[in-house]
Amino acid sequence: MSNLVIKVADLREEFPQIQAIRISVFQQEQGVDPALEFDGKDDISDHLIAYLDGEAVGTTRIRYLDEKTAKIERLAVLSIARGQGIGKKIMVEALQLIASKNIPEVVIHAQEYVKSLYQKLDFVEEGEIFQEAGIDHVIMRKKFYIGQFFL
Repeated sequence: MSNLVIKVADLREEFPQIQAIRISVFQQEQGVDPALEFDGKDDISDHLIAYLDGEAVGTTRIRYLDEKTAKIERLAVLSIARGQGIGKKIMVEALQLIASKNIPEVVIHAQEYVKSLYQKLDFVEEGEIFQEAGIDHVIMRKKFYIGQFFL
């Protein structure tokens, strides 16, 4: 793989790149309503951004629901960078960040067609398939002990 850097985003400087990735993936590719995509919760969340050879190609958002639960949302990788494991690497970084804050549980609303990505990271599916933004999703949850890190 070329030079991949994943880091916690500085929203003041990097939110325009995050927005562009999410607009491309969620609005243009998947038809998600902009009002649903940009829900006013970005400024209360941590964001990761992935750069491939200096170009922003992926992102995710981590929202802290309470002192014991984090929710990873808005995982997106531009189509030109897919198939290289970038989404999984972003998730691993997100899980490490959450673990560093001693939060033992992570929840996601996984799009049904990509739930295998999360299963590989030991997320467990729960409940029935539901519609979110017109797309089939399933709740998945991961519990880990404090200090657990991922390779």
